[in-house]
Amino acid sequence: DKVQELKKISQQPVSLESPIGEEEDSHLGDFVEDKQAIAPLEAASEAMFRNEVEDILATLRPRERRVVQLRFGLVDDEPRTLEEVGRRMGLTRERIRQIEATALRKLRHPSRSKVLRDYTEDRGEPARMGSRDTEAVS
Repeated sequence: DKVQELKKISQQPVSLESPIGEEEDSHLGDFVEDKQAIAPLEAASEAMFRNEVEDILATLRPRERRVVQLRFGLVDDEPRTLEEVGRRMGLTRERIRQIEATALRKLRHPSRSKVLRDYTEDRGEPARMGSRDTEAVS
């Protein structure tokens, strides 16, 4: 009888808002890990990295910065092709490729890339900003 009763209880849904403890100042949800949530340390590191990227991009000319942002999806997480960037900026695909190449060459300079290299090396990833095949995106 007891076993059946316990089985029945264990199958009933319980609200995450259910009070826990004698003072009922805690809720069940306070103790359940959210697997979707980003860890605070990871979120802080990500925010710092994004700030560093923005600071480095600010050293580029406005047109170069815009091309890099659009090509690599730095504004809306949606990378765009040379053609799409060209249409958006009123330039040819070839001109966008040239601007991107100039910007990436500047970003690879040690004075700019060292900061980002530190982040990628900490994560065990290769430190190669802009060295991917940019035509593969288009």
